[in-house]
Amino acid sequence: MAMVSTYCPQFTGLRRSCSKLETSSPQSFSQHVTSHLRLFSSNKPSRSVVAMASNNKFFVGGNWKCNGTKDSITKLVSDLNSAKLEADVDVVVSPPFVYIDQVKNSLTDRIEISAQNSWVGKGGAFTGEISVEQLKDLGCKWVILGHSERRHVIGEDDQFIGKKAAYALSEGLGVIACIGEKLEEREEGKTFDVCFKQLKAFADAVPSWENIVIAYEPVWAIGTGKVATPLQAQEVHAAVRDWLKTNVSADVASATRIIYGGSVNGGNCAELAKQEDIDGFLVGGASLKGPEFATIVNSVTSKKVAA
Repeated sequence: MAMVSTYCPQFTGLRRSCSKLETSSPQSFSQHVTSHLRLFSSNKPSRSVVAMASNNKFFVGGNWKCNGTKDSITKLVSDLNSAKLEADVDVVVSPPFVYIDQVKNSLTDRIEISAQNSWVGKGGAFTGEISVEQLKDLGCKWVILGHSERRHVIGEDDQFIGKKAAYALSEGLGVIACIGEKLEEREEGKTFDVCFKQLKAFADAVPSWENIVIAYEPVWAIGTGKVATPLQAQEVHAAVRDWLKTNVSADVASATRIIYGGSVNGGNCAELAKQEDIDGFLVGGASLKGPEFATIVNSVTSKKVAA
């Protein structure tokens, strides 16, 4: 006999689903969410997933991308060295490869260094690539993998990115694992399909989630000046945490930090930081401005007030 479910979460701006559904057999989490959300239409804000917010240290990364010169980076490092940063935040910056050594040798130890990418295995005859071993030799502690620009400009696929993450972790680097949907995917109600697929590629490959930070970066918000509303970001972060709970473990879901990226700046960071499942930020353009980046780091105070 079919079971009738009246569970109908409302993911604002993400899916459309009906108010009552029949199911005849148990479903996986992904099938459960998909079946309940496809046909719903509502602008009414709601808590879409029962959140299991982590109790971990706030994490803010600055992705400098392909920007900077020796002179401009000297100025940026000077600004960062003189900035007053809240103590209970992990702060990481990611310079272009050619400036990692300069930054490492001049930046305060308070801030760790990340690379923007790494090769999928040991070095060798791979022109233009950078190995994990080389990054560690320069003092890097982290690497950003799966950024939308690597996915959609360079053409890296989910499985390749998952393998990169597995190798970096096996060699002792922490991984900032990026996921996120394009504008047309959000408009078509595919936000969760895309994010869960990208998460699964990481989950299928990595040996452990202990040194992974997940960065949700909606592609339509990166470098565009558009930013997901606090509610939109929270909905996806809560869903990602619930996916981890169902598909990896409750411990991993609770312990993994999920940070937001996409036109984060000094003006919007405080409201975003207040959201229960937003554990920090991955910052692009604003990370090139030392004082503004410090403001974003210090938005952890809004998280404390909200708690």
